[in-house]
Amino acid sequence: MDKHLPRTPNPRPLDHPLRYEMVNELHARPSPRLSVPCTAVYVAFKEPRDAASRDRSVDLAHLAELVGRHGAPAPPPEAGHYAAQLGRHELRWESHSEFVSYASFAPGRPQRPFDPALAELFPDEWQARAPGRRVAAAIVQVLPMPEDPAAITPLLGQWFAADGLVAVQVLDGAGVAATDFRVDPAGWMRFAVFVAPDVGAGRIGRIIQRLLELETYRAMSMLGLPRVRALTATMNTLETRLATLLERLGDDSGSPDSALQELLDLSQQLESAATQHGFRFGATRAYEAIVHDRIATLRETRFQGRQTLTEFMVRRYQPAMRTVHSAERRLAALVDRAARAGELLRTRVDVQRSGQNQSLLERMDRRADLQLRLQHTVEGLSVFAISYYAVGLLGYAATPLATGFGIDRAVLVAIFTPLVVLAVWAAMRRVRARLHDAAGDRSGRGDL
Repeated sequence: MDKHLPRTPNPRPLDHPLRYEMVNELHARPSPRLSVPCTAVYVAFKEPRDAASRDRSVDLAHLAELVGRHGAPAPPPEAGHYAAQLGRHELRWESHSEFVSYASFAPGRPQRPFDPALAELFPDEWQARAPGRRVAAAIVQVLPMPEDPAAITPLLGQWFAADGLVAVQVLDGAGVAATDFRVDPAGWMRFAVFVAPDVGAGRIGRIIQRLLELETYRAMSMLGLPRVRALTATMNTLETRLATLLERLGDDSGSPDSALQELLDLSQQLESAATQHGFRFGATRAYEAIVHDRIATLRETRFQGRQTLTEFMVRRYQPAMRTVHSAERRLAALVDRAARAGELLRTRVDVQRSGQNQSLLERMDRRADLQLRLQHTVEGLSVFAISYYAVGLLGYAATPLATGFGIDRAVLVAIFTPLVVLAVWAAMRRVRARLHDAAGDRSGRGDL
C-alpha cells in the first residue's frame, strides 16, 4: 500500500452483509455421493398444525437424541441442515418450511431387498417421539444394471404392484428407476434404482435425491386434498345461503337490516375460510411445481413399455391437484360474490335512504310553509295589537292638547289610527328585513 495514501481507521466493507450467507446457501445441501450397491432410507416428519411456525429447537433436540446414540456431535443451535457419519450410515438432516427430513445412506446389498430392518438407524420408538407425524417414509434400493435389461422385469414383478408400477429410464439412460407409489405392510414406500456401470457417484446421488424429493413433495402437496373435501361441504352451505340472500335483495318487501346482518355473517365465514386455507393453497401450488420440476430433471424415457412418471401423475396425482385448485378458485369466487352482494345491498340502502330523505325534505318544506303563513298571520295581528295600544296611548297623551284646540278626542284618535298603523307596519317590515340579512350573512360564513 502506498504510504502517502490516507488510512481509514474503520474502512467500510465492500460486500453486502448477507453475501456469504447467500452464497453458502447454494452449497448447503449437496447431493450425496453413492456407490453401487447401496440402500437409502428416508423419513420426513411434519407437525399436524401450524408447522410453518413450529418451535424448531424441538426438531434439533430430536436430531440430537439420534446422533447422540452414535457418539456424533450435536447439531449447532438454529441449524438448518446437518450431516454426520453414524457407523456405516451417512446421515443427512434438513429442516424445511413445514417438515424435517432424515436420510440414511449405507453401502452394500442387503440379503433381503426392502427389508424393514434396513431402517435400523431410525428405530420405531425414536420415530414415535418425533415432534410431528411421519408424512413420507421410503426405502431406495440401488443395484447395478444387469447386462440384459430384461432381467429387471421379474424383479419388478416381485417388489411392486402391477397396477401402479412405474418404470422409467432416467438421465439419458444412466439408470432405471421403478416404484408403485404404494406403502408396504411395514409402512415404507419402495423405490428401486438400477444404475449403469459407467455412472459416477455424484450422478447416482442426484438420482436418489430427486426421487426422494419427488415423493416428499408429492405427499406434502396432497395434504391439501383432505382439507378441501371438508371445505367443499362448508362452501356448499354458504353458497346456498348466498344465493338465497341475493334473491331476497330483489324483493322490496325484505328488510335491508336483516339482509345486511346475514351478509356480514356470510362474509365473515368466507373470509375466515379463506384465511385458514390460504397458506395450504399456496403451499400446494409450490409443492406441485417442485414435483413437476423433479420429474423434468430426471429426463425420463419409457422403459419396456411401462408407464412413465408423467403418465402416472397425470392419471393419479393431477386430479387431486385440480380438485384443490378448483376449491381455491371457488372460494375466491364466493368471496367476490359476497363482496358484490354487499355493494348491491349498500346501493339498495342508499336508494331507500334517498327516498326517506326526499320524503323528509318534503315534510320539512310543508312545515316551513305553514310556519311562514303562521308568521305572517302573527305579524299582521301584531301590527293591529301594537297599533291599538299605540293609538290608545297617543289618544291619552294628546287629549289635553285636543281640548285646548276644541277638537274631539274621537276625531283625534281617528286621525292617529292610520298613521300609527302605517308606522308600525313599516317598522315590522324593517325589522324582518334586518333579520333576513343577518341570517344570510351567517349562512355565507358557514355559521349555520
